[in-house]
Amino acid sequence: MKNLYLYTFLLFIPISPIFSETLVDYVDPRIGATRLGNTYPAVCLPFGLCKWTPQTRSGEIKGDKPYDYQDTKLQGIRWSNFISGSAVPEYGSHTFYAMTGEFKIDPADRAAEFSHANEITTPYNYSVILDNGIQIEVTATERCGYIRFKYPKAVDAKIVLQPNNRPRAEHTREDAYIEIMSERNEIVGYNPVSRYYISTGQPAGFAGYFVARINKPIVAYQLWQNESLIAGKSATGQTGIFITYETKQNETIEMKIGCSFSSIEQARKNLDAEIPRWDFQQIKTDAKKKWENQLSRIVVQGGEEDKIKFYTAMYHSLLLPHIFNDVDGVYPGFAGAGLKQATDFCYYDDFSLWDTFRAEHPLLLLIQPERIADMIRSLLAKADQGGWLPIFPAWNSYTTEMIGDHAFSVITDSYIKGYTQFDAEKAFAYMKKNAVSPPSYADYADGKGRRAVLAQRLLGFVPVEHPIQEAFHQREQVSRTLEYAYDDFCLSQFAQALRKPQDAAEFRRQALNYQNVFDSTTGFVRGRTIDGYWTEPFDPTRHYSYICEATPWIYTWFVPHDIGNLIRLMGGKQAFIAKLDDFFQNGYYAHDNEPSHQIAYLYNYAGAPYKTQERVRAAMANNYTIQPGGLTGNDDAGQMSAWYIFSSLGFYPVCPGTDQYIIGSPIFEQATITLHPPRYKEGTVLTIRAHQVSQTNLYIQSLTINGQPWQKSWFSHNDIEQGGEIIFEMGPTPNPEWGSASDSAPLSMSTTEDDARQ
Repeated sequence: MKNLYLYTFLLFIPISPIFSETLVDYVDPRIGATRLGNTYPAVCLPFGLCKWTPQTRSGEIKGDKPYDYQDTKLQGIRWSNFISGSAVPEYGSHTFYAMTGEFKIDPADRAAEFSHANEITTPYNYSVILDNGIQIEVTATERCGYIRFKYPKAVDAKIVLQPNNRPRAEHTREDAYIEIMSERNEIVGYNPVSRYYISTGQPAGFAGYFVARINKPIVAYQLWQNESLIAGKSATGQTGIFITYETKQNETIEMKIGCSFSSIEQARKNLDAEIPRWDFQQIKTDAKKKWENQLSRIVVQGGEEDKIKFYTAMYHSLLLPHIFNDVDGVYPGFAGAGLKQATDFCYYDDFSLWDTFRAEHPLLLLIQPERIADMIRSLLAKADQGGWLPIFPAWNSYTTEMIGDHAFSVITDSYIKGYTQFDAEKAFAYMKKNAVSPPSYADYADGKGRRAVLAQRLLGFVPVEHPIQEAFHQREQVSRTLEYAYDDFCLSQFAQALRKPQDAAEFRRQALNYQNVFDSTTGFVRGRTIDGYWTEPFDPTRHYSYICEATPWIYTWFVPHDIGNLIRLMGGKQAFIAKLDDFFQNGYYAHDNEPSHQIAYLYNYAGAPYKTQERVRAAMANNYTIQPGGLTGNDDAGQMSAWYIFSSLGFYPVCPGTDQYIIGSPIFEQATITLHPPRYKEGTVLTIRAHQVSQTNLYIQSLTINGQPWQKSWFSHNDIEQGGEIIFEMGPTPNPEWGSASDSAPLSMSTTEDDARQ
């Protein structure tokens, strides 16, 4: 999703280490931590339930992440559930802080100055020395956090614990809760989660629960409620607690925090299971090892700054979707369905599907095979509990936050590439229901079902008169038509794989609906009335309400499943290439948002892959740096990062739901991808070598795959799933001959009706 805030400057302060001995030390979590990338330095395990971040901004406001590199005051360490790189609200969060002196209720009033020079940021540890001399450090397990506070000598050292529900939580109506349990030396609490986008402010049916233990007896404490200090051991509302100690110089107080979305008791179980002892260094060491293990699934050789960008992108791609169940499998049911238990799978949530179907999920098919079946089972569990396959499941709720129906893509892409350890018949039934069945108004208003499904089925497009009510993104009819056509192509692919030829044929016809919003006179997609007329006025460079977060210039290229036919509609290969040239040369490409992400690779379909090589290299150079503003657009749950990972390796999945990867221009001298069980055999390794590669040697001169000369400008998943070797010979000038033949182009739906690869 595009960040709609104006952001008029970038920071150009290098913040990253170089010449690292371990891969995890190449990661700089502060890259992207401005309004552009909207990421934050999360301390966690890969896909962990809880993420721990320094907090410089309080509350749970849409698009306002907890940490921004520009800020100069720290408010504490937050258990954050903010979807990294997004423009959505935080939920269920709590903040933990150390201070001395007079207590202030407002986090901004009690915040302390700090310098980035005194920060250490890694995926497994954050540490800062505040200007007042207090040091705060945090590390994490999958469901817990471990914080150390080092104080100066003081008679009024304080630890502050605060749920972040109000007053700066625009969507929250329920009260938070906090309680001191002296007999256990614990503080417990919860922050209720409310829905957003659909039924904003209504309870989501769960909360962020915590149990905190301190390694020093709790004797003196004070609660507050709303804006007043109160007596007692518990409080509700806008609340919190501070505990007061007398400390010696450099005295360290430790706090362990168990987290859960199920209950306080479940948070306690998680804490007992994951941090049974007081050993901060061991937890930190274990977290570092786990990150190193995950990052080492792709080992690259090349420039130091390129490695920093690459492994930071890897880190961002390994955050979401995240584990939602407790150590014993208990989790809050989807859409307020009550507590459930995952007995044979791990339950995941926060699927930012409009973004991540493009590259993030295809990347996980290569580097996280052990998680794929559980992610799909999680989507199906949501469908079982809510009655409809969700479109953008976040906050463990239906949201309709974005458009499309892209669980279709994730499920089909997984199945096509050999991930079959889920109930495929159930998945197909739910997908078909979304594709053909209009929901009741009650379901529709609750975010269930495909928006405008009747118009799409009856007319073959969504007319501009359709307001698309009960959706955060209303209207956007042309973009919906295009995205539904792609989704129905995925459903056709899935039906074909399941040997359902009638369904496959029906949805393949539906997949041609993109033609119904393509105006052959102008050569662009555009708004169309229910009577079939094109809307006026029309300028393809303008933003219209019938296009989602982009322009007709950008969305015209969104036919990933049928580029061959799009070439025909535009007048042939040369006209197609000329139109792409016009698009790039006039600055219409917008890498800061997802609708542009596949466009640079489309030259391959028209026999000009050397132009793809130019455009992809330019996009990498212009949109990714090692500065705090190092991402030019929202990372969106890892999608911007996944695009960079694929592109830097030299290929990209333009059309998930097929097994094709489109070849671009690698930047690394060598990349070794270790493919893991259960999908791949133990010890399977894919090695990619790029001889003579450099910033100027960006053009492919020739290519071999497993020793065979390769003239196609794409390869299939089947070509690499057994491992092997891809060798690029690179040079400073284009080779227009390589990949230019008609039979070298990637496959498309209309031009390869009977091709088994489709």
